[in-house]
Amino acid sequence: MDKINKRHLVVFTGSGISAESGIPTYRGLNGLWTESEFRFLASIEGWKSSPERVLEFYNIRRRQIVEASPNAAHLAIKEMESLFEVTVITQNVDDLHERAGSTSVLHLHGEIMKARSSGVESKIYNLNGTDLNWGDKDDEGYQLRPHIVWFGESVLEMEEALSVLKKADLLLICGTSLQVYPAAGLIQEVSPKCEVYCVDMDPPPIKLSVTYIQSSATLGVPQLLSEWQSSENNYVKK
Repeated sequence: MDKINKRHLVVFTGSGISAESGIPTYRGLNGLWTESEFRFLASIEGWKSSPERVLEFYNIRRRQIVEASPNAAHLAIKEMESLFEVTVITQNVDDLHERAGSTSVLHLHGEIMKARSSGVESKIYNLNGTDLNWGDKDDEGYQLRPHIVWFGESVLEMEEALSVLKKADLLLICGTSLQVYPAAGLIQEVSPKCEVYCVDMDPPPIKLSVTYIQSSATLGVPQLLSEWQSSENNYVKK
């Protein structure tokens, strides 16, 4: 099917989809950090006062993600590219969507598998799963920091995400409580004609007309894919 004739599906994901790959949410880190410690280590204030603690916090998270694998939900979202033009907008910092094969992924809160210069923000480096340590610097001598949006920093790729959502024919929301702003507010920007679906065991309230699938991501997303595959011409632009 010609990409031009495909309907555009936007998939908006949060930590719940990655939790089913064994990656704990930030607020469920197996008791390693309290809520106050988490907020400190994920802040610019934490970086300024305790950079080595912040680096180790993200090193531990990165190691967990390296050991994890994409699950059935990630793989089903990749398979949806056979039906639709698909853009994934994720609040997650892991790379499971990319490892599942998704070809268009916007990371609102950064990417843990990358580092960026603390002096020149546009300088971004792939870590390839390795630790990031104090003393690791860019080619101009600036310390490298996690390529992560910390509390108090601007969300990445907001303008592109907003543009994508406004043009969406379908929206699939999965694994997010929609409590983290401004990212969560993006879904309100879809067209009134956009078909909205939500897969979640405990679906968040959404001020849109929504088809809910009350299920885990690993069961509900493949189920939705199967339904779409069996719906003749569902994927063709009207």
